[in-house]
Amino acid sequence: MNSILLKTDGSLEINRKVVEGGPLKYLNAGIELESDYLLRSFFLMLKRYPELPELNEFSASLLEQYDQSPAHECEYPGIEILEMSKRVEMIGFPGEPRLEIYNTFQGKSGNDYSEIRSIRVEHLLDIPVGLGRLRHVIFGDRMDLLEFETVYNLFEFMEAIIWELSFHGTPAQCNI
Repeated sequence: MNSILLKTDGSLEINRKVVEGGPLKYLNAGIELESDYLLRSFFLMLKRYPELPELNEFSASLLEQYDQSPAHECEYPGIEILEMSKRVEMIGFPGEPRLEIYNTFQGKSGNDYSEIRSIRVEHLLDIPVGLGRLRHVIFGDRMDLLEFETVYNLFEFMEAIIWELSFHGTPAQCNI
């Protein structure tokens, strides 16, 4: 699988060369994050490559929130890192078992995870982003939780972040 480096300045790099245009052909490429990659870096990428926000209808409103945010010190107490992870869950037992596979994007502090659905974008921009492991949960049993190394592609990464930030955000008036 091809690999692409997501840089902190928002650029994409493949084979040590910055991608100048046409990022869509790299959507299926496995990603690596440059050290110190922040959520702000993700938004810089969306602004640098205007084709990328066109892939998701929620991108425009998130970019508006980003544009109205402070230039620095956009952190939230109790969140050390924003982590993307994959989840494979076997559920529905007893009864008709089924398998669900999805990506998550959550706050993490130590070994504790927290939802970010009620936190506005401007409070998350300067938090580092990381790629977590695949978690396989068998019938909801925490004893049967298995973790594996995995690969994320650029499209999965974008969709997980945009979905979590856009679907669960709260209006500024409701922020405490």
